[in-house]
Amino acid sequence: MTYEGSSIDPTKPSIARVYDYLLGGKDNYAVDREIGDVFKRDLPGSVAIAFANRAALTRAVREIAKTTGVRQFIDLGSGLPTADNVHQVAQRHAPESRVVYVDTDLQVLVHGRALLENNDRTRVVGVDVRDPEGIRSHPDTQEIIDFTRPVAVILSAILHHVNDDEDPAGIVRYWRDQVPSGSYFFISHFRSGHNPETVQAEKVLQQTFGRGRWRTDEEIASLLDGLEILDPGIVPASLWHPDETDNPWNGGEPRELTVWEHLIAAGLARKA
Repeated sequence: MTYEGSSIDPTKPSIARVYDYLLGGKDNYAVDREIGDVFKRDLPGSVAIAFANRAALTRAVREIAKTTGVRQFIDLGSGLPTADNVHQVAQRHAPESRVVYVDTDLQVLVHGRALLENNDRTRVVGVDVRDPEGIRSHPDTQEIIDFTRPVAVILSAILHHVNDDEDPAGIVRYWRDQVPSGSYFFISHFRSGHNPETVQAEKVLQQTFGRGRWRTDEEIASLLDGLEILDPGIVPASLWHPDETDNPWNGGEPRELTVWEHLIAAGLARKA
């Protein structure tokens, strides 16, 4: 992973830039597109996974902003800015919302800070997600987030990049212990399908980045131990509170999810 203060290396692929490429963004290099094209060629539903994940994140932030009193968000492993970023969705429904974006990719930091230059309710923090205390104690986090009040912790498509020996459950547990009752946790995560598509996708990520772990619904839920997982539970992202336009049951007849839509799960939990 790249750390703040490093230089951008266009010869090494970046998880954030590959994801940006799959979403149709332009903040990527040839090496990122090469990896992205492996997914597009060998795993043709990869683009659908990326969009399903992003759409679920947008719906979750909207849900929190519209139906709860939470006005603080920490987006861990936020990735490159794209359409409907967390602060844009939250502030659309609750203008007083404050957001801290966390990432270590230098390009994410540069673009994020440029995007947010005139938004005094947002900050971009360059600390590794595996160093939660470093994030918590960072001056920008301290300036924006009041940890005596509820916080929404966003773990969108990040914990599947944390290997088992790096204790992803410990990362969630740290934040669970730092935020007060009434806080929310949104998670999206690669979902093991026990099929060739899962095996191949995991292999590509491990060979490229040395990380990438598909987990079962039960393993994903266990990352949220100590929290109340809200309805509809840990489900394919496309089934997490879908809008009318993308609801699989739109028109009354359920449609069958594609195998790719089954490979990304989402869920929302609350600290009682």
